[in-house]
Amino acid sequence: MITLLQATEMVTTVVEEETKTMGLGQLFMAGGWLMWPLLALGGVTIFIFFERLWAINKASKFDHNFMNRIRENIYDGKIGAAVQLCRNTDSPIARMIEKGIERIGRPLNDVNAAVENVANLEVSKLENGLPFLATIAGGAPMLGFLGTVIGMVQSFMNMAEAGGTVDMSILASGMYVAMITTVGGLIVGIPAYFGYNYLVARIEKLVFQMEANTIAFMDILNQPVEQ
Repeated sequence: MITLLQATEMVTTVVEEETKTMGLGQLFMAGGWLMWPLLALGGVTIFIFFERLWAINKASKFDHNFMNRIRENIYDGKIGAAVQLCRNTDSPIARMIEKGIERIGRPLNDVNAAVENVANLEVSKLENGLPFLATIAGGAPMLGFLGTVIGMVQSFMNMAEAGGTVDMSILASGMYVAMITTVGGLIVGIPAYFGYNYLVARIEKLVFQMEANTIAFMDILNQPVEQ
């Protein structure tokens, strides 16, 4: 007859031995097939974050003397030089201003609309991939929760097959799936969530700079004589 204390000691011994012998790869495999989609989502998260971060950093690099040079060229009547300056500057702001310069001579509302259209296109390019990153942030923990449910169902099925006997060795496989997939989902989802919000904040900051330069450009066209 096994006492409660002896049963507890046996369970503790089994858990400690399995913990010691199982490495990271074994834990991953113990999580079941759902760990592979989570691993893929983790890889996609890393790729999107760093690729978008590189693109945003590149777009944020801007010569603060750019608008002064544009102003000088426009006031001197050197429209071609102003356009060439924009083409030599690889940034969303330069492409906006270039479109505006090409519309000089038309009503200011048309110029402003052309600049805003280019701005919308540039922002759309910067946001490429962010919706998918947001989906991963919400979907990865749900996949982990699905693994938890599957693991619990597996544990109860194992118990039923064993005639209702509670044995840690019987429950272990199901519990591994339940717990490891939950952890895996959170490991993928949490960085995706913070990464998404960080990139959105960086884009909003860049949008503010684009709006400020648009206003400065329209001021140049509104008051060329006073400058």
